[in-house]
Amino acid sequence: MREPGYIKLYREGELAERIKHAGNLLRQCRLCPRSCGADRLSGEKGYCSCGSKVKVASYGPHFGEESPLVGINGSGTIFLSSCNLLCVFCQNYEISRFAAGDEMDPSLLGSVMARLGRSGCHNINFVSPTHFVPQILEALPFAVEQGLNVPLVYNTGGYDSVETIRLLQGVFDIYMPDLKFWDRDPAERYCNAPDYREAAAAAIREMHRQVGDLETDSAGIAVKGLLVRHLVMPGGAAGTRRAMKFLAEISPDTYVNIMDQYRPCGLAADYPEIARRITPLEYREAIQSALDAGLTRLDKK
Repeated sequence: MREPGYIKLYREGELAERIKHAGNLLRQCRLCPRSCGADRLSGEKGYCSCGSKVKVASYGPHFGEESPLVGINGSGTIFLSSCNLLCVFCQNYEISRFAAGDEMDPSLLGSVMARLGRSGCHNINFVSPTHFVPQILEALPFAVEQGLNVPLVYNTGGYDSVETIRLLQGVFDIYMPDLKFWDRDPAERYCNAPDYREAAAAAIREMHRQVGDLETDSAGIAVKGLLVRHLVMPGGAAGTRRAMKFLAEISPDTYVNIMDQYRPCGLAADYPEIARRITPLEYREAIQSALDAGLTRLDKK
């Protein structure tokens, strides 16, 4: 079994340095591109409505992820509360908008990670980790000391800062960002993030620089690399054709999951243009745009 990178960082003392550096980012929070400046260490809440402690909505083996993550025993998924994007159409609206969940100290989160690893999960999959990077790093030594030795997955909405992603080099073996939008107007209208494309593109490039294209073992289980999710939206709101061209420029072997499961959740009913499911034609056109761009590894869900 390939040793995850974070074990080496722990052994060499580098992980402790990363924990210290990440904690400093909470003093005037700049973990994500919003750079809201909240002093979260003193209990001030950031744009994400979170302070100094990590909050977990749920955790357990998950079988609804991409097949290279799920395998036989599932992906050890930890759903973190709240989000730095707060999309109006979020399918996990109660978790993202209302921060449903329970606070955990680092030792407890580390124990949860280790327990999922012992249960046979192929990886530990953090959903919406961006606003809790320091807390995840702080929990990791507790997990390592309890025997954790499976890859970590950074399962993000894509609105990440390069500074934070660089801090994670060697910690996360697998990055799984969304590439939600290519155009400025939809990103601003639905996520209040007009700079989404620029931020996500820079973050995805850095992720690929660190881990490269997706690698799997003899059983087809992901061990390292980049997976990108793209949710097809009504009326072409996601800018799929240009998003696929960008991913192909990074590498034609970029593993891309083109998802058809958009449904109008959360506040989507207030936005008539996205208050419907996508059509079969819209999905077929999205797949064709990926093929036209030269992408060779498509997961169609």
